[in-house]
Amino acid sequence: MEDKSKIPLTAAEMSGLWTQFMNDSLAVCVNRYFLETVNDEEVRPIIEFTIHTAKRNITIMQDIFKKDDFPIPMGFTDQDVNPKAPKLFSDTFVLTYLRHMSILAMQASGGVLGLVTRPDVVTFHKSVLNAGVELQDLTRNLLLKQGTYIKPPYITTPDAVEFVKQTHYLSGFWGKKRAVTSVEISHLFFNVKTNAIGKALITGFAQIAKDKEVKQFFVKGMKLAQDHIDIFSNFLKEEGLPVPMSWDANVSDCTSSIFSDKLLMFHIAAMNASGIGNYAMAMAASPRRDIALKYASLIPEVSLYAEDGAKIMIKKGWLEEPPQADDRQELIQGH
Repeated sequence: MEDKSKIPLTAAEMSGLWTQFMNDSLAVCVNRYFLETVNDEEVRPIIEFTIHTAKRNITIMQDIFKKDDFPIPMGFTDQDVNPKAPKLFSDTFVLTYLRHMSILAMQASGGVLGLVTRPDVVTFHKSVLNAGVELQDLTRNLLLKQGTYIKPPYITTPDAVEFVKQTHYLSGFWGKKRAVTSVEISHLFFNVKTNAIGKALITGFAQIAKDKEVKQFFVKGMKLAQDHIDIFSNFLKEEGLPVPMSWDANVSDCTSSIFSDKLLMFHIAAMNASGIGNYAMAMAASPRRDIALKYASLIPEVSLYAEDGAKIMIKKGWLEEPPQADDRQELIQGH
C-alpha cells in the first residue's frame, strides 16, 4: 500500500500552504497589537481566538514544511509589529475587520480544498475553513448583540415565480432599466462595505507608514476606494436602497509606528487580490449590462493599483517569492 505521508506536495498544495503561512504570520502580528489596545472585554476573547488559531496553523504548516524539506517562509515576525503603540482603530472597527478577515479565510480555504489531495493537507485546510466559520459566528453574534451589524437591504418578497419575458432584462444603457435583482443588490452592498472597510484600514496605514512612497501609494488607494464606494452606492441609491456606513470616523489620529511598511504593503496587496475576485464574481452574477460593464471597467483599475504596489515591494526588497516552476530554458542554457 502506498505511504500517503511520502506523497510530494502538488503546486496547488504548495501554493495554499505558502499563502496561508504568510497570512497567518501577518494575523499574529496584527492581532497582538489589537489585543494590547482593545478596551471592549467582549471583543478581547475573539482577538485571542484569532491569535490562537493563527499560531496553531503556523505550527502545523511548519511540521508539513519540515517533513517535505520545503523552506519555511519568512512571513512576518515580532520585528514587524510594535504592540505597545497607541490605539489606531476603534474596537467596533476591529470587530468588523475580523469579520471581514473570516470571510476571506472561508473563501480562500474553500477554494484550496477544491484542489488539494494529500490527506494531511486536506485535513489542515478543513480546519482552516472551520475556524473561519467559527470566527464569522463569533464576530456576527457580537456585532448583532451590540447593535453594530450592518445588514444588507430588505426588499419586497415576490408574489409568485416569474420568468424573464423580454431582453430588456439585460439592458442598462438605453431605454427603461429593470430594477436590480437581489443577487445584484447583494454584490453591490458587499462591495460598498468591503471598500469602506478597506478605505478606513488604508487611511490608518497612511498615517503610520514611514516611507514616503508607501504613504503616497496608500493615499492613492484611499481615493480609489472612495471612488468605488460612490459608484456602487449610486446604483443602490437609484433604487431607493440604503448603503453601508463609512468607517472613517473609527480611525484615530495616531501616527506612531505600529507595523512595518513591509507588513502594511503585503496586507493591502492581499486585500486588492480579494477585491479583484469579488468584482469578477459580481460581474458574472449581474445580467444588467451597465452593472456588469462597470465591474469590468473597475477590475483593471484595481489591477494597475496592485501592480504599483508590487513594484514598490520589489524595489524595497519586501516581496517574498512564492514557490515557482523550474525555468526549463534557464536550466538548458545553463548547461
